Amino acid sequence: MANITFSSPTLAKDVTVYAIAGDTNTLLAVAKQNNIVIPCQCHEGDCGSCLIKVTNLGPNKPKAIALTQKEKLTLSVNGKLTKEALENAETNDMPPPYRLACQYVVRDEDILVEFTGEPGVEIDLRR
Repeated sequence: MANITFSSPTLAKDVTVYAIAGDTNTLLAVAKQNNIVIPCQCHEGDCGSCLIKVTNLGPNKPKAIALTQKEKLTLSVNGKLTKEALENAETNDMPPPYRLACQYVVRDEDILVEFTGEPGVEIDLRR
């Protein structure tokens, strides 16, 4: 099981839900199942409206490393994925902080998912 904590100014308080390990749902699908609204316009990874910041909360190395091709392109075009961050993800298995909720497949790890509630607007990384 994975504990996923959603945090957003649009939520009255942080919401933690449990996701089944091994399920192939995206973070967007898990959010929808739990009535948490993350903006999403295309559901395909093309628009970048479901931009989220993901922080691993567990003591183990992050597991949801793999970025889809669409996620790589959309995050890069929108300035949210540098060449260094992409190389670090692909070479050192260190995921970038920004992801797309419609592309991120939930793994067996506890994570914090932060989003502004505004399509494509990022949470400040200095938090």
